[in-house]
Amino acid sequence: MKVYRDKSDEQLISLYVDGKNEAFDALLERHKDRLFMYIYHAVKNEDAANDIFQDTFVKAIMTIKQGRYVENGHFPAWITRIAHNHIIDYYRQIKAENLQSTDDGEVNILNRKELAASTIEDDIITTQIHDDVKRLIKALPESQREVLVMRYYKNMSFKEIADTTGVSINTALGRMRYAILNMRRIAEEHDITLTM
Repeated sequence: MKVYRDKSDEQLISLYVDGKNEAFDALLERHKDRLFMYIYHAVKNEDAANDIFQDTFVKAIMTIKQGRYVENGHFPAWITRIAHNHIIDYYRQIKAENLQSTDDGEVNILNRKELAASTIEDDIITTQIHDDVKRLIKALPESQREVLVMRYYKNMSFKEIADTTGVSINTALGRMRYAILNMRRIAEEHDITLTM
């Protein structure tokens, strides 16, 4: 990692594109504290900040790997803009979850599906979805399955996953990305619907 310390952000990105995963680790190490604090100050919630931080770097990895990074000399501004967009999405989601008009006198704000007991049909569909997800996870390669289970079932951060599995954070993020892509592909191939 020391060999990358003196490289510019753009040099690190070029090295990463050429297959040097450690270059992205150095880039992440260089910008993680500032970026995390930016996100945390915006959302004031550590769990949400961690999720947004990880989503930001997943998006950055995907964009760079797809050859769509064109912000030469402006990596800090670019990664901050990605984080900012994720923060906006976070607040939109909160607003959508809490939005309920009380202008109409006939609307009962307590008459909402999420407050009602589930129906037998809902329970059956939920059970089927869970079973389908378990089958999709079993179909993944071991390295992808391991990262996915640690992230979603054990609620581990990508740093914790990297430390536990002995790989770089970048590799853990990549495995997660491929796990999700593979699950989507398998679901489409077998006409599996994972929503109610």
